[in-house]
This record gives sequence, structure tokens and C-alpha cells, in this order.
Amino acid sequence: MADKPKSVLLPMVAAAVFAGLGRMVLQKIKADRFARENRVAGPMNDKTRQWISDVVRTPRQ
Repeated sequence: MADKPKSVLLPMVAAAVFAGLGRMVLQKIKADRFARENRVAGPMNDKTRQWISDVVRTPRQ
């Protein structure tokens, strides 16, 4: 009885998926480290920036 040839497609696809996931994880770690070091919270629009300014400058009673 002849052996069935094994497909290499499934292992290739699995390797590509794991490589892609690993790359995404590394990018997320780098982005989080950069944000933590530079205290970046995210993009702010003018309305949010003004509200923060008002809250910080208004004396509390």
C-alpha cells in the first residue's frame, strides 16, 4: 500500500498565523511601552483640551 503524500499547506498556514500573531503582540508591547514612557493618553480634540484646562484652573470650594 502506498503512503499518502502529506500536505504542506496546513503547516505553512499555521506558521504564518502564529508569526502574524507574534508580530501583533510585539507591536502592542512596544506601543504600550512608548505610551507609558511618554505619558500619551491618546488623541484629544479641542473641546476635551479646553475642558481639562477649565477643570485644572478652576479653584475648588
